Amino acid sequence: MTLWTSADAVAATGGQTPCDWAVNGISIDTRTLLPGDLFVALTAARDGHDFVAQALEKGAGAALVSRIPEGVSPDAPLLLVEDVQQGLEALGRAGRARTKAKVVAVTGSVGKTSTKEMLAAMLSTQGRTHAAVASYNNHWGVPLTLARMPEDTEFAVIEIGMNHPGEIAPLARQARPHVAMVTTVAAVHLEAFDNVAGIAREKASILQGLELGGIAVLNADLPESEVLGDIAALEGCEVRWFGRKGDTYALSHAEMEGDVTRASFRFEGQEVTAQIQSLGQHFAMNAIGALAAVTALGGDLTLALQGLALWSPVKGRGARFTVALPSGQVTVLDDAYNANPTSVGAALTVLAATKGEGRRIAYLGDMKELGPDEVALHAALAQHPAMAAIDTVHCIGPLMQHLHAALPEAKRGIRVQTSAEAAEDLGEQIRGGDIVLAKGSLSMALARVVDAIREMGQGSAPS
Repeated sequence: MTLWTSADAVAATGGQTPCDWAVNGISIDTRTLLPGDLFVALTAARDGHDFVAQALEKGAGAALVSRIPEGVSPDAPLLLVEDVQQGLEALGRAGRARTKAKVVAVTGSVGKTSTKEMLAAMLSTQGRTHAAVASYNNHWGVPLTLARMPEDTEFAVIEIGMNHPGEIAPLARQARPHVAMVTTVAAVHLEAFDNVAGIAREKASILQGLELGGIAVLNADLPESEVLGDIAALEGCEVRWFGRKGDTYALSHAEMEGDVTRASFRFEGQEVTAQIQSLGQHFAMNAIGALAAVTALGGDLTLALQGLALWSPVKGRGARFTVALPSGQVTVLDDAYNANPTSVGAALTVLAATKGEGRRIAYLGDMKELGPDEVALHAALAQHPAMAAIDTVHCIGPLMQHLHAALPEAKRGIRVQTSAEAAEDLGEQIRGGDIVLAKGSLSMALARVVDAIREMGQGSAPS
């Protein structure tokens, strides 16, 4: 199915092309490019123009460029624009404008990607649904998601993130959501903000992109909920509050049992139960917010609950798998993609609640961008209630040494600087029956520990 013709792309971007072409997808990486994709030559760590010739050789239908790259014929299928990033944004705006899809945008300090995947699962039961892949939530990820949206999309889920003030509102204006959801506000990216209230204001700026008559779905349980509500009032949008303190969307009860979380909700005056295929009260909280967003879009609650029952976390976001060792089976909780005090606490709670007779072991990497209180925030994890049920904590990185020092001696595992070092001696640290959590900021590469555990096994399978 054709996603963009050359004529439509030229009209959207104001660019030029020497020939007619059509593409059925969009790629920013030659390693994952498929034949017929439009290759976008973004400039990041490397200049994408250096890979245009390779992309065309691999079968790209065209390339979005700001100059004719070396080794590429001037009559090749190129979309020539003044600036590639701006060209991608223009293509994204046009992709959003040409569809009649109902759009939900989600942001938050924690839980954006999991909630986005929940929303996609819920809405996919009700119509053709388009959602961001992975964590494509930044200045190029949002327009890329919009530009990839098929014209016949009925529901779209757009994830929006930030690292610094002023990033969310422009992306929200590109997405033009009918519903905007804030999962939570926490001490994340504090290096760039004066306090958590400042983070709340930035998260609430997603409401600036709402379509006329749009609805805000906000967390009622936060110290900063009043900040969110005040900004929603200034924007003049309807608010639907969710959480334990939610008005019409309230989490009544959540319990973790086996490999699932069972949750009870008071939802628009009725009692609703849901089963979530993963452990974690935070997943239950995100689920009720997602359900509120789906119904705000006009979706059906029963179908949404059916979709929720099929959802499970993805790799690096709480996914669970088992590895068979000669000494027995090891359960691995792969939450290696990101970390902050809130999400690490939630992951420790899940580790403590996971059923099993073996030891509970955590590999924890540094939490980045926490500002001047970073040392205290790392050390404070030693006092988390879930620590009582955890046998050993292995600490990775210069900041996690402060947690290592704060832990009771009996719980102290290895203390190393990198995940590569931690992965070297796993055979000395893990045995059959253990339940192992890996959690850390992305730059700490805890995925290396996860992959090394996989390689220890005689085969692995999803739990």
